[in-house]
Amino acid sequence: MKKVIASLIAGLFATSVFAQAPAAPVAKAEAKEAKEVVKADTKAAKADAKADAKVEKAAAEAKSDVAEAHADATKSKAKAHSKTKKAKAEAKKDAAVDTAEAKKDAAMK
Repeated sequence: MKKVIASLIAGLFATSVFAQAPAAPVAKAEAKEAKEVVKADTKAAKADAKADAKVEKAAAEAKSDVAEAHADATKSKAKAHSKTKKAKAEAKKDAAVDTAEAKKDAAMK
């Protein structure tokens, strides 16, 4: 009976040793798979960061373009306003000259 128990115990130890041996390659495969997942996640994170940077750059350029367009519009508006003032002043001067001539002509008659 002791021999039977001893052989059963020896068999258990033997199976446990052989059962763990293939676990190492499986662990390696799992580690390799985990490493690939981490690489893929890192690659995706980098791509996301790059895309975000492009979007931010485009938004900054758009803001810059809007600011530039606003400055150009303000400059054009000021120029047009200046031309209008000059035209009004000239028209007023011409009207004053015409009025003076009209008074002179009326006084001569």
